[in-house]
Amino acid sequence: MASGVSVADDVKQQFEAIKRDKKHRYLIFYIKDEKQIVVEKSGDRNAKYDSFLQDLMSAGPDDCRYGVYDYEYDHQTQGTAATSLKQKLILMSWCPDTAKIKKKMLYSSSFDALKKALVGIAKYVQATDESEASKEAVEEKLRSTDRS
Repeated sequence: MASGVSVADDVKQQFEAIKRDKKHRYLIFYIKDEKQIVVEKSGDRNAKYDSFLQDLMSAGPDDCRYGVYDYEYDHQTQGTAATSLKQKLILMSWCPDTAKIKKKMLYSSSFDALKKALVGIAKYVQATDESEASKEAVEEKLRSTDRS
């Protein structure tokens, strides 16, 4: 833990509720008092990706957040007309360019602690602006690991 920030037990429990039990669509985390990563918000199972981004960015242009999203998309197997629904968990670090340097450094140095705590993430996304966090950009990253 380069930053000395720890991950709250509740974060791991809520993450398992998404991974195993499919209770939520997403979770938003923040660093409380520069000491611990805690859950700020959760999105219900019907929530769309737009709601996730809205909650992720709701702290404003000067603040950073982390988010986990249970991403679903259609995958077409090469050479067939059949499509299957794929689900992959993404972990996003949202640190806008406009955030203060100290905050960006705290979030980027604490990202590894969160990565280690959340086992089963398919893709890590580091976004500094809306285009990097967009549905299109994330889906492109997820599809790049699909087997045809």
